[in-house]
Order: sequence, then structure tokens, then C-alpha cells
Amino acid sequence: MIILGIDPGIGRVGYGLVEKIGSQLKAVTYGCIETPKTDDHGLRLQMIKTDLGKIIREYKPEVIGVEKLFFQKNVKTATAVGEARGVILLLCSESGARVVEIGPGQVKQSMTGYGNADKKQMQQMVKIIFKLEKVPQPDDAADALAVAYAAAVLQ
Repeated sequence: MIILGIDPGIGRVGYGLVEKIGSQLKAVTYGCIETPKTDDHGLRLQMIKTDLGKIIREYKPEVIGVEKLFFQKNVKTATAVGEARGVILLLCSESGARVVEIGPGQVKQSMTGYGNADKKQMQQMVKIIFKLEKVPQPDDAADALAVAYAAAVLQ
């Protein structure tokens, strides 16, 4: 089973694909979709849709985990990320995959056993669990692998 984890954003969307074979999980690939701050907001949303669509078509995940937003102090940023998340959810739903929305606390709990783990703890657990040589960079890619892990555990 292929599981895609997504860490939504407008400037950067993290993605991580894992393969589940029995009870074993293996990282397949991970990275980020980046959109230039200088581009029109609508164009940035289109870039996210196009690039994420390519990943979904190539790997054909059966399950897609999308991280829920946590409260943002900056309303402008929260609105932009919410719009990007809407595009992501629509695209994922249209793919036919099972879409699982996962809160940040659930991701942390599944990775570390502690729902308030900090970013460094999460990144180290991603490295350990997936037997990677180093922590995936940028952070959004590591976060997306953690979301994929949580989605796999919730299966």
C-alpha cells in the first residue's frame, strides 16, 4: 500500500510517500512543492494543484493523509494556507484515494507517543523510523513523512 502524507502550505507544500508492506513502513520519496512569493496567489494555488497532481498520478497512493491546520496568529497567512489546503483536499478527493485528515497532535502522538513533542523530536523520529541517513530537509518534507506515518498507523 502506498500512503502519501501532505503538510499543506502556500509557499511550501511538504509531501512524503511511504510504502506499507505488512507492518513495515519504508520511505519511498519526499520533498516540497515551492511557489514563489512574487507570483499571484491564484497562480500559486494552480502550481500546487499541478505539481501535487503529478505526484498523485505517478505514485497512485491508496491513502492520503493531510495535516489539519492549527490556529495561526497571522490571519492573512492562515487564510492563504486554508485556501491551499482546500485545493489540496479537492485534488486528493478527486484522485479516488482515501483521504484522512490528521491533526498535528495526532501526528506527534503517533510518531513519539507524546502529543506535544517539539519539532526536533519529530524530525529525529522520522529519521529513525524510516532509517534515513539524515533528517529530511526542508522541515516540511519531514513533517509530511510524519503525516504519512500517522495515516499508516491509523489504517
